[in-house]
Amino acid sequence: MRVLVVEDHPTLGRALIHGLTIEGFAVDLATDGEEGLHKAGETAYDAIVLDIMLPRLNGYDVCRRLRAAEDWTPVLMLTAKDGEYDEADGLDIGADDYLTKPFSYVVLTARLHALIRRGCSPRPAILRVGDLLLDPGGRTCVRAGTPIELTTREFSLLEYLVRHEGQVVSKQEILTHVWAEHFDLDPNVVEVYIGYLRRKIDAPFEARSIETVRGAGYRLAASGG
Repeated sequence: MRVLVVEDHPTLGRALIHGLTIEGFAVDLATDGEEGLHKAGETAYDAIVLDIMLPRLNGYDVCRRLRAAEDWTPVLMLTAKDGEYDEADGLDIGADDYLTKPFSYVVLTARLHALIRRGCSPRPAILRVGDLLLDPGGRTCVRAGTPIELTTREFSLLEYLVRHEGQVVSKQEILTHVWAEHFDLDPNVVEVYIGYLRRKIDAPFEARSIETVRGAGYRLAASGG
């Protein structure tokens, strides 16, 4: 399995090459973000080990540009930071996993094997259905280039529908995943919030994205129209 390591610290870079080679990986090294992005575009890697604090282009930007180019190579981010927001930022822009320095090579190789088994299926950071764009990380919604203000609950409901595009989801499924802490809620609250969403994401654009499937639930039309 071929792995790209993007790490600017000389000692750690050499150690990663040595440790991963012993574990059976073929390893290439890039020492800055731009070089890493270039190598990732030139070679089909099975996984990328990506430091966050890099010269020329940081790890966040490298990952963001890879995903924008629809490169779904699994990315494991390395960081000297241990704040939960730094970890969340990496995952929100499309990284698949992270490790905080210092780390165990046993854990690193195990996580790489797990990512490689998972493969390169599309995992876009921004969700799209037709002209409707949803950014779960930035908590933004845009349709036909127009920003749409959503409450936290409206956003969660729309995200659930988008992630199940073209599928019928029942009221109970929606309650469980969107209102998980309130199992005793009246299921009709779903109808109320579906109405809120239709007034915001459909009516102003003369669209009918959210369909009611009688006796079954709701479906976000695959066409978005």
